Amino acid sequence: MTSYNYGFADFECIAAGAAVLASGGGGSYRDAVSILQELYASGWTGSVTVQPYDGATNSYVVAMMGSPDAGDQLTLVDIQNSVANTLRLQQAATSYGAGCVIPVEIGAINSLVPLLGAAASAGGLWVVDGDGAGRAVPELPQTTFVGGANLPVSPCALATDVADYSTVESALLSSPTAAQMEKLAGGVVGGFGGFSGIALWPSNASNGFGLNGNYIPDTLTQARNLGLFLLEADTPPSSASVAAQIAQLTGRSASVAVSNFYITSITQATTAASLDAGVIRLDNTQDPAESTQTFSIYNMNENLIMYSSQSAAPVIIAPDSICYYSESTGRGFSNASDDLAVYFDPTTGKSTGKVVSIIQVSTAPQLYATPGVLASFASLLRSIGYAGAMPSY
Repeated sequence: MTSYNYGFADFECIAAGAAVLASGGGGSYRDAVSILQELYASGWTGSVTVQPYDGATNSYVVAMMGSPDAGDQLTLVDIQNSVANTLRLQQAATSYGAGCVIPVEIGAINSLVPLLGAAASAGGLWVVDGDGAGRAVPELPQTTFVGGANLPVSPCALATDVADYSTVESALLSSPTAAQMEKLAGGVVGGFGGFSGIALWPSNASNGFGLNGNYIPDTLTQARNLGLFLLEADTPPSSASVAAQIAQLTGRSASVAVSNFYITSITQATTAASLDAGVIRLDNTQDPAESTQTFSIYNMNENLIMYSSQSAAPVIIAPDSICYYSESTGRGFSNASDDLAVYFDPTTGKSTGKVVSIIQVSTAPQLYATPGVLASFASLLRSIGYAGAMPSY
């Protein structure tokens, strides 16, 4: 079993790599950088053990849930308190304390959440090298965790980020399915203000440590190594070289679908379920009136489908990933407003002049093989107006 001790520099790499791999979701990269600056300023010089699940340690899936824009200005203490509060609520409900935690998805924030929680635990937690999607996803049913017959989604703990647990706002939810849990949790998160810590899918002796075989392995290490490639580059790597790195690291096909376009329009709104939904337009010129080719990306937190003005059929459909990368900055980014502001100025309604590429990454085999996942993505796509065929694998 390969085990790593990841410290501050590794956290930086994970955030940078996850910002590309997350398909537009998983939290703001700019917020992640700010949070890591806080960690550095705190004087923390420790490390967190990251390794495959051992099938013998009490585990929970942990994340920050809700609208990325509602979670804008997240701090290090916000995340660490949220993780601690949700795990404390879980232990009270199940009598099983956490020995390790695992990210729900890939994302600049959600890949860091378990690591930051473990960093604050003084060695009390380690982190599973993996996640439930190999990308970021809008809802709980689009993860491999739903495939575990012995891995119950309940109980699900949600908690706010206060330091004094006696004043915490929290909810302990129970539901037989991830789809129903998503609806319940979305309502609670909205009541908390649109963002919350969440801990669910307990894996312990009572269910035979059901996390075993129900997650995608090695994804934290993959994000870390991609981020290292980006951060060590003297100049921003080409989009093609980033796609080649992704393919090499993940074993999944990756190719450049859009090369060096400009974001010329953004339409975003937060839904009642605390998801940011909208459309991102990319053109091959800064002035859309002069453009000869346009792409439109439809998202619900994460990018779900991309169309071209030159084709009636979609160019990319989820669960394949529609990943952002910029040769102007050498970084990936998300659909959070502060990330997009680097590439599109909302005050002028115009591109900032920084170019954006789209890298298509094929879905992880474990994800599309999980029963119900493709149907769940199809339901999401129907909700934004797509009723065509789903990809076949």
